[in-house]
Amino acid sequence: MTEEYLTDDEQLERLKRIVAENWLWVAAGIVLGAGLIFGYRYYVSYQDDRGLRAAMRFDDMSAALEANDPAKTARVADGLIADFPGSPYADQALLALAKLKVDAGKSADAEEPLRQVMEHSKDSELRHIARLRLARVLIDEGKPDAAIGLLAGDTPGAFAGLYHAVRGDALYAKKDSKDALTEYRAALDAGGGGADAALLQLKIADLGASPVPASPTLMLPGAH
Repeated sequence: MTEEYLTDDEQLERLKRIVAENWLWVAAGIVLGAGLIFGYRYYVSYQDDRGLRAAMRFDDMSAALEANDPAKTARVADGLIADFPGSPYADQALLALAKLKVDAGKSADAEEPLRQVMEHSKDSELRHIARLRLARVLIDEGKPDAAIGLLAGDTPGAFAGLYHAVRGDALYAKKDSKDALTEYRAALDAGGGGADAALLQLKIADLGASPVPASPTLMLPGAH
């Protein structure tokens, strides 16, 4: 008998029977749906709270760095790396630790944190910054060829001017004045930016060449 021929009482009884037979699945669906909603809201709240705590720690680290307090900077940076691995805050903490090592005259110890950012950061700008800083460290350590090779392994994009400038420094360290001059001029053509442009002009003049007009460009943050 089809449903259209059932009486109201028969239809009610049929509905009761269906509910009785399937109540467990219906209840499970309700519970699962409520759990997913609660879980999503908890996750969003947790992420917001986690991001806020990381930002506060980062502010503490930045303040310690500006106050020239290497001990506190290192302590907060280590905490950021341990508690928020893989985040931009951890990347910035690694860059800060590398700076501390360089400032302390321990350039070799700066290589590892810089390589971590260069190879693993999800932020392309931070990867470029780490690569450029590592290249400068290698030049300071008397490894200009390693610096040149390092800079050849990436597409610089908006960082092209800085890549040319650092390559120029590496070539200058090799006493290759001709190719260093070419790189410095290429850096100006790509846009050395702000104080970099003035420094490039000085380097060009130091090589005995005439200064050339620099292309105006926006300074890239943190690339020094």
